[in-house]
Amino acid sequence: MQYQLSRVVAGPFLQAMGRPSATGLENVPRTGAAILASNHLSIIDSVYLPFVVPRPVVFPAKAEYFSAKGPVGRLWAAYLRSTNQLSINRGGARAAQETLDSALEILAAGDLFGFYPEGTRSPDGKLYRGRSGLGYLALNSGAPVVPVAMLGTRKMMPPGTSHLRPAKIEVRFGQPMTFEDLASVAPGKARREVADRVMAAIRELSGQEYVHMYASDRKDEIAAATKKPKD
Repeated sequence: MQYQLSRVVAGPFLQAMGRPSATGLENVPRTGAAILASNHLSIIDSVYLPFVVPRPVVFPAKAEYFSAKGPVGRLWAAYLRSTNQLSINRGGARAAQETLDSALEILAAGDLFGFYPEGTRSPDGKLYRGRSGLGYLALNSGAPVVPVAMLGTRKMMPPGTSHLRPAKIEVRFGQPMTFEDLASVAPGKARREVADRVMAAIRELSGQEYVHMYASDRKDEIAAATKKPKD
């Protein structure tokens, strides 16, 4: 009830700012578990993707988002809380595994789970290599993976900004993907293959340039290149 109320309250504002449209919604199961695997261009991806889906979608969100400051930050935090998003602490392998375990519980309950295989927002609008955690979820839950492409969210709220700009938002849903053919493949290799297949599907939907490295590594490169030398 609270989830639907938040959509009703936020709906007029989100419509006015983004004029969102969705294609391929028929690919999202009406009932049962599924993983919505999306590219990640802006923090508002986690607002507009579930906004266009009739069913509730749970996304993992950094814990600090739930206590964000400033007008937009407070609205964002309130929305996360009201839609029961999953608060996560991003601190190493243990935190990552705890997030995956929580996601498996959500999928076991027959719900939709939103997942960003890149692990973090794209630093430059390109599509980066997917993390194998997606494969872990898909293979251990048996849930289909629906590839998703977000378009326009980076223009509305680029990384590093704290305000929204009007922009046309489009969400594209691809065909559900299952991975029965990987049942006899070694677990590590199977997880990697799932992630690679899904990223290829997202790339086809989004039209983004693909970079075969992790987004977090690219961010480290950018930070190192812009770091001022000590006097």
